[in-house]
Amino acid sequence: MPAFLGVATIGFVNGAKLYLGIDGGQSSTKALIGDEAGRILGEGTGGPCNHARKGEGRARLERGLRDSVDAACEMADLDFSSVEFEAACLGMSGGPDDKREIAAGILRALRLEVTGDAEIALAGATPGGQGIIVIAGTGSISLGRNAQGQTARAGGWGYIFGDEGSAFDLVRRALRSALRMEEGWGPPTALRQILLDATGSRDAGEALHSFYREEWPRSRVAALAPLVETAAENGDAAAAEALAGSARELAFLAGAVREQLWTPGEPVNVAYAGGLFRSRQILERFRLLVELNDGVRCAPPLRTPAEGALLEAYRLAGLEFAALSRAT
Repeated sequence: MPAFLGVATIGFVNGAKLYLGIDGGQSSTKALIGDEAGRILGEGTGGPCNHARKGEGRARLERGLRDSVDAACEMADLDFSSVEFEAACLGMSGGPDDKREIAAGILRALRLEVTGDAEIALAGATPGGQGIIVIAGTGSISLGRNAQGQTARAGGWGYIFGDEGSAFDLVRRALRSALRMEEGWGPPTALRQILLDATGSRDAGEALHSFYREEWPRSRVAALAPLVETAAENGDAAAAEALAGSARELAFLAGAVREQLWTPGEPVNVAYAGGLFRSRQILERFRLLVELNDGVRCAPPLRTPAEGALLEAYRLAGLEFAALSRAT
């Protein structure tokens, strides 16, 4: 028998108000339900929900939201069809603009905020959601918030005009080195043969053109990034420079946000997230460059983006928690 008591206690479980945080990503959607004591009561996972404009994308978004929240409700012993949340925060990959109306039609919440995935990542990554986060996966972005609640960003402009230092950008750097080697205005590099083998191409030009085709989406191109690190570990100078370039660009993003929100020497926490930071060489150089600035401390995120979304839901209702716990 569910602990949720229906109409008389909508938004409550055992007398406690309920809060919802959602991390809607390109590969999955994660939902967390918490009570007013900062305890996580339930969590659930659904499919991706990063696109909403097209019919198929909208249906996928709706399904991802429903499945993740329904699974979290089941764990919390709640009825998804009737539960109402005191506050809900959704951090969505691809931006929030086309998703709020859809979310409002699925979820019942007295206060509803739909924001970007970088915002909830920052909220969970640093103490009190204050500081800077640099996210580097297929794309890249940096976001910061200071003690006054002011925010600033750098990057995140997409693969054509931005995404500096990202995994896609790293592979693009590697391909440029291969092309220059073939054309005679770049030094020899093992990256050429590595990329030819990875793409089944005869030359670097063919590899380049394959990256324009549908079978090579940006995420698949970005997935080749570990090959660049392997080449660098084996002594390839062009690969090492590509890794160093990515670390520099990501450090520049963090520095740009810091200069917008903090004075020189003021203490700032910088967190890093995203698959590219699994590269030991990029992470070590990034941390070194970021911490050259007085007062800057660089560390991995304290909490997950989904936990950050839940913390933001609490803030919507005027609650602040230094930490979250899990119900026993």
